[in-house]
Amino acid sequence: MTSLVLTVVGDDRAGLVASVADIVGAHGGNWERSQLAELAGAFAGVIEVSVDDDRAEELRAALAALEGLLAVTVHTGANAGADAAGARHLTFHVLGNDHPGIVRDISAVLRDHDLSIEAMTTETREAAMFGGRLFEADVMVRVPASVDPADVTAELERLANEIQVDVSVAD
Repeated sequence: MTSLVLTVVGDDRAGLVASVADIVGAHGGNWERSQLAELAGAFAGVIEVSVDDDRAEELRAALAALEGLLAVTVHTGANAGADAAGARHLTFHVLGNDHPGIVRDISAVLRDHDLSIEAMTTETREAAMFGGRLFEADVMVRVPASVDPADVTAELERLANEIQVDVSVAD
């Protein structure tokens, strides 16, 4: 089996997911997992599909038919098994007054510790009681066996004080 990772972007409208799913199914593919969202009128997603090795190129070619409806880029999935050996996960929540640079600063700490983001959701919203806007994020990272999660947590807490946000690390 071949693992393909599809990135899809287009103007949001009904039927986009069904269009991709129809092509995947028609070419013997299996929809494994996905992250899909509508943001500011645009639809974007990342989809992992598996397909028999001898049908992978056929599926790639068929996805090109979506041009004009969706921009689809197909990547060959990597075998994460070796990289994930001994890895743990660290999950944390960020909340604070919105200001430029929060994601940049947090992702720099993660990069400096050689951590890979597995999932991250962010949003800004009105802070009804205080005025202004709040920034909120939930982040899950893969921590290699060679990295001490306590060191990462300490660095995130130091950064939180510096940029004036709250960071809560889940146990």
